[in-house]
Amino acid sequence: MILDAFNLAGKVAIVTGCDTGLGQGMTLGLAQAGCDIVGVNRRIPEETAAKVKALGRRFMAIQADLSQQDALESIVAQTVAEMGRVDILVNNAGTIRREDALSFSEKNWDDVMNLNLKSVFFLSQAVARQFIAQGDGGKIINIASMLSFQGGIRVPSYTASKSGVLGITRLLANEWAGHHINVNAIAPGYMATNNTQELREDDQRSKEILDRIPAARWGVPEDLQGPVVFLASKASDYINGYTLAVDGGWLAR
Repeated sequence: MILDAFNLAGKVAIVTGCDTGLGQGMTLGLAQAGCDIVGVNRRIPEETAAKVKALGRRFMAIQADLSQQDALESIVAQTVAEMGRVDILVNNAGTIRREDALSFSEKNWDDVMNLNLKSVFFLSQAVARQFIAQGDGGKIINIASMLSFQGGIRVPSYTASKSGVLGITRLLANEWAGHHINVNAIAPGYMATNNTQELREDDQRSKEILDRIPAARWGVPEDLQGPVVFLASKASDYINGYTLAVDGGWLAR
């Protein structure tokens, strides 16, 4: 039956940045589909952990600063030691800095690029090595953005990092498909999260955004649950290197 292809029972997913917002929403979607979860955050995501456990799934918390490369190999080692294996990686953790390009600082550039792009590549590398050692492939899902396709304003390092996520998704898919590793991405549209609070509180800017979205609303974390389960499951086995926009029609306008 086709619905069986979406079943993730017995799978182990590493999700970065799952304490709030989109990360929490995707984590709960994966858990509802059957996944045990390893949540990687700077702090223990108590609320997310409780909600996953309430669904009858295991939750392991790993505290790590993903912008520091020496933490990445340890994440995989801890996951395998506790959970026995890893099947899915969701590279969700990210940050944004808003400042005019003429005055944008090197620190704001490096802080965003290190977390949003560098850690995505090297954590994917570490997890892919584990997938190959296990011998049965796996799924990597990167979180891109509307600014993977567009320029935006006042967020130069964020735009550069998310454009890079789209590109690296394609490259890794090219290299790793032969190992039965699917690498794809989700590009959320304008979502009601902490990152967009400033925009949503600006009445004029919020109206401009909503006027362009055919669905006429901000997205919510639950809107990513179906897409992440699909890309994590056997149902997407022949999808490689694709970035799926979940945007209420923003890019179509």
